[in-house]
Formats: sequence, structure tokens, C-alpha cells
Amino acid sequence: MNWSGKRVLVTGAGGFIGSHLAEKLVEAGAEVRAMVHYNALGTWGWLDRSAVRNEMNIVAGDIADRDSVRQAMDSTEIVFHLAALIAIPYSYHAPASYVRTNVEGTLNVLQNARDLGVERVLHTSTSEVYGTARVVPINEDHPLQGQSPYSASKIGADKLAEAFHLSFEVPVVTVRPFNTFGPRQSARAVIPAIITQCLAGKTSIRLGNLTPTRDLNYVGNTVDGFIAAAVAPEAPGQTFNLGSGREISIGDLARLIASLVGGEITIETDDQRVRPSGSEVERLLADSTKAREVLGWTPQVSLEEGLERTIDWLRDHMERYRPDVYVL
Repeated sequence: MNWSGKRVLVTGAGGFIGSHLAEKLVEAGAEVRAMVHYNALGTWGWLDRSAVRNEMNIVAGDIADRDSVRQAMDSTEIVFHLAALIAIPYSYHAPASYVRTNVEGTLNVLQNARDLGVERVLHTSTSEVYGTARVVPINEDHPLQGQSPYSASKIGADKLAEAFHLSFEVPVVTVRPFNTFGPRQSARAVIPAIITQCLAGKTSIRLGNLTPTRDLNYVGNTVDGFIAAAVAPEAPGQTFNLGSGREISIGDLARLIASLVGGEITIETDDQRVRPSGSEVERLLADSTKAREVLGWTPQVSLEEGLERTIDWLRDHMERYRPDVYVL
């Protein structure tokens, strides 16, 4: 697609993946409207520091408010819906907020997309909806299992997207990233938690469960997948995994990061970081064959290269992180 002049909306544009996606779309020539979460300080999340923030139309609102969403979506052609609450540990404490944001927020996007006749909606799912893998690698037909309030809310959102496509022919594509990492990721996530502790000179790294495995994918790869899903003619009505096809345990990941930073570590279990046993997803490994065949997408940045880029970025932005504090 020639993105020049294409009117797009990115919800959740102030966040980790959303800010990278909004910037990539600006660079491609699109007219980007970036929806960020309203707050009293008037801040725009990561877009506050974006080199191309003045080339976007940044609007503040609340994804849980239908009128706010409608105003943001009006006159746009393609909607990338990334706004969500994503922290799994916090979902144990505030599950209702996840329903409001992730389920009702997605409903607002879908209803407005139907009313306004948008060309395509890219709905963001998560590999967490699969729960612990029953078979590996996991393809899009794997059963869904809500092992946390967060994942349950995303299953609800996914099913709403499916229903609006089947019931009303809303042109929805569901993109299901596996564990995305990279610059700007919150300290809630395991990779910045490990890296910042290493960069702070700690030789004893505090983590939760070490045996679960994850399929880790650099943020640039994920953004490329979103953009590919926005243009593929056969994509509406389908769901696509975006993963690397490689798994690594949390313990091995910590040791790999330590080797890249250049130090030796021991790992200490921090009880507050350990998830309830029935909630922990023990294994995730993506089968992204469908994305390759239908979208023409394959990840271009390896785990090691992505980690090196992330380490370099975090080294320059340590003032934004608190290695001594466990962030829900």
C-alpha cells in the first residue's frame, strides 16, 4: 500500500508498541491520528519524546468512553486498536478495570467502526489468550484459556471482534503478538526488569518463576506485522500469530542478558513476583506460518540483536526506571 495521505488512527499510541507503530506510519507517509489516554498532566506517554510528534494529530481521550472513541475515529480509514490494560499482576487486584478498558473499550471501537464504515480495524490480541500450551508450536486454532483476569478480558475482546465481523461484516483483523520487547517497554515486563537490574550493577537478580518459556519478538518485528495485516487483501476476519518460533526459559533469558551486559549474576526468587500456580502460563511457542503465507511477514530482528538494541536504549534511559522496585 502507498500510505501517503492514508488517514489512520492508532489507539494506545502513547504506549510501548503503539508509539513505535505510530512513528512507523508517519515515516511511511500516513496521516496519523494518535489517541492517548487523557490525564490531568496533559502528557502523551512515549509520544512526548517522539521526534515526529509534531507530524501527528495527537488526541487525548478514554477508550472506555464511546463518544471519545467516536471523535477520535471520525474520518479515519484504518484503525489500529492497541489501547489496553496489559499488566497481568495488576489484573489480579483490579479485574473490573480490565473489563472496562479491554472488553468495553474494544466494543466501542467495533461499534464506531461499524457506524463510520472504516476500511479496516486491526485489533490487538495477545499470546496470553492461549494459556499454557497444550501442543507446540501454537497455531491460531489452539484452544483459548483465561489463566488471568487480563487474558480473560482479551479473550472477551477477541470474541467481540470475531462477532462483529461475522454479524455485521466489520472488516476486523486480529493480530496476536507473542511476547514483544524492545525500547520503551514498561518495567512491569520481564526483559526490562532483568536489564535494568543488570545495568544498575546488581549481581543478584530478583525474579519470579524461572521455568516458564516465552516466545520473544522484537518490537520492530511486531510493528511490521501490524502494517502487513493492514494491507493484506485476505486478512479481514482472520487471526494471525506474530512470534519468532523460538522459546527460551526466563532463567536462561536472564543469563543471556547478563552475558550481553557483561556480568555474572545469581538469580534470587522474589515471592511477590511469583504468580499464582494456576495462573502462570508455563509455555508459549508460536507457529506463525499463517502470517508468513497470508501477510508475507517474517521477523527480521533476532532475539540477541533485539536484546542488544534494548540494552543500549535502556542504558541511555535508566532515569526512567527503578531497578529496586517491583512494578505491578
